[in-house]
Amino acid sequence: MPATELLLDITLGVLLLILAGAALHGTRLYTGIISFIAFGLLLALVWARLGAPDLALAEAAIGAGLTGVLLLSALGRHADEPAQPGSAVRTLATLLLGVLVLILLLRAVLPLAQGPQPLPALVNSQLEASGVSHPVTAVLLNFRAWDTLLELLVLLLAVLGVRQLQPAGRPRPGVWPLLQAWSRILAPLSVIIGGYLLWRGSHAPGGAFQAGALLAAGVVMLRLAGLLPLLRWENGLLRLLVLVGVALFLTVAAAGAWFGAGWLNYPAHWSGALIVLIEVAATLSIAASLSLLVVGERQELGR
Repeated sequence: MPATELLLDITLGVLLLILAGAALHGTRLYTGIISFIAFGLLLALVWARLGAPDLALAEAAIGAGLTGVLLLSALGRHADEPAQPGSAVRTLATLLLGVLVLILLLRAVLPLAQGPQPLPALVNSQLEASGVSHPVTAVLLNFRAWDTLLELLVLLLAVLGVRQLQPAGRPRPGVWPLLQAWSRILAPLSVIIGGYLLWRGSHAPGGAFQAGALLAAGVVMLRLAGLLPLLRWENGLLRLLVLVGVALFLTVAAAGAWFGAGWLNYPAHWSGALIVLIEVAATLSIAASLSLLVVGERQELGR
């Protein structure tokens, strides 16, 4: 590895540790949130350096972008805490936990450097039968489709849980004209780029989670700019979009078991079409769920 690349990687690693510490031990909530957003953006660069553009896209869109907006939105409805001195005990506990996690990661990663691993070759040997040409999509939606189905279920439960916990909303502040102007430009671009990422996911980095997060970002921009009405769970179309990903996934799984192929074992001649169908439905569910989580209604049930 060239010295410049090694220096860049070391710098990224050190900056990640600094931002993680700032996010955990900031004296104010606002400082911790901004540090968390910066941490997510830097982590996206690290994933890109590791050759994992799928994870880099997901981290930038969800980890730093939408999660950052969600945290800032929550902070905006609560008074910031007064500055407090850091606790030496908490800092020491965090340091010890970090060392333990580092040891566990090293134990998991070091064996990977001891020669070629069988899993990539195994995935590539079955790639033609998966229905897609990109190994990450083949793993997520065919070889280990149960993992992706459970992720969609977790997202659905998060939406339902937030509806039970979120407090009544406050009056929305005035909207910046500049935000409205940029939203009208960027929101259509989010739809175009999201559609491209969805299409690209079958043969290159991209897919449902990245596309759904980008569509949700467009919805969040339009809502914050006052160009969209309030997103309400009572809206039948919105409910359908939230549920369609899990519902279609479960339908495909049950159909496979009913016709004898097995749960989420796709017929070879239908695998490509089924994966595309699941990806489209998952994209819509992810976009709707993340939009509700970030800028959905702020009223308690049973009000």
